[in-house]
Amino acid sequence: MRILAVLLLALSAQAAWAEGDALLWLERIHAATQKLSYTGTFVYRGGDQAETSRIIHIVGRHGARERLETLDGQPREIVRSGDEVKCYLPDSMTVKVDKQTDHKVFPALLPANLQDIREHYEVTKGGIERVAGYDCQSIVLEPKDKIRYGHRLWADANTGMLLKSQTFNDKKEVVEQFAFTQISIGGKIDQGQLKSRFLAKSRDWHVENSGAVAASLAASGWTIKPELPGFRKVTEMKRTQGGSSEVGHVVYSDGLAAVSVFIEPMASKTTLPQPGPSRQGAINIYSRQIAGHLVTVVGEAPAESVKKLAESVEYRKQ
Repeated sequence: MRILAVLLLALSAQAAWAEGDALLWLERIHAATQKLSYTGTFVYRGGDQAETSRIIHIVGRHGARERLETLDGQPREIVRSGDEVKCYLPDSMTVKVDKQTDHKVFPALLPANLQDIREHYEVTKGGIERVAGYDCQSIVLEPKDKIRYGHRLWADANTGMLLKSQTFNDKKEVVEQFAFTQISIGGKIDQGQLKSRFLAKSRDWHVENSGAVAASLAASGWTIKPELPGFRKVTEMKRTQGGSSEVGHVVYSDGLAAVSVFIEPMASKTTLPQPGPSRQGAINIYSRQIAGHLVTVVGEAPAESVKKLAESVEYRKQ
C-alpha cells in the first residue's frame, strides 16, 4: 500500500512539473511576440478559404508598430501604431480607423495573464517539429469543456516566437490554421517598411472613424447574461459602424478566445442578414432581431456557445 501511495505521489508531481513546463512555454511565446521585431509571410486556412499575408512588426522605444498586407485576393492593408489601427481598402477607396481592443491576432495570440488559460484548458507539451525552417516546440491546449475550441501552438525553440497555430473542435478536426512560410526574427528592420503603400493615394479616400467610446449598454435598457463559464467582459463601448453611430459593442474573452456582441438599430441597415447561424472558418456568427435592433454575435467559439450568448441578450424599455 505504501509503495502504491509513493508511486501515485510521484506521478502527480511529474504531471504538475510537465504542466508547469508547458506553461513556461506559453509565457515565452507571449514575451517573444511582445518584445521581438520580425518580418515574414504567413498563410491562413479556414474551411475552403486560404489567404497569404506579409507582416512587418517592429518594437521600439515607443512600443510596437506593425503593417499587415494581404498578398492575394482583394488588396487590403492594416497598419497599427500603439492602439490605433488603420485599414486601407483600395477597391472601395476607404480608410477605416479604429482603436485596438483586447482581441488577439496571430502571432500575438496569448495574454500576459495565463490564469484563465490554466483554469479552462489542459496545457501539455508535444514534440519538436519543423515550421518555416525552424525547430519548434509544440504545445497543446485541450479545453476542459465543449464551450470553447482547442488549440495547438508551435514556437521557435530558440526565441519562443509563435510560428504556427491550429484551432480544433471537439472532434479534433482543424477548423483554422495560421502558419509562417518564411520569417526573419530580430535584427534591424527598415522603418520605411511600416509605411502604407496606399498612403499617398488615400488622402482623397473616404475615411470611416469608429469613434469608439466607453459606454454602458445597461443605461439604454440592454442586459447580457452569458452562461459561458470563464468568458469575462473585457470591453464595452459604442461605435460607428455601417453608417450608424449608435452601435453597441461588448467583448467577452476567456483569455484566449474572444466573442463580440454587436447591437445595431435596424433603421440604419439597408439590407438585413438572415437571422440565425453562419460560419467563416473558426468564426461562428449568430444574428437575431430584438426591439427594432439587430443583435449579432461573432466569436472564436463553437456555434452553440455563440448562439447561447446571442440568446442571452435582452432589452427592457427604460
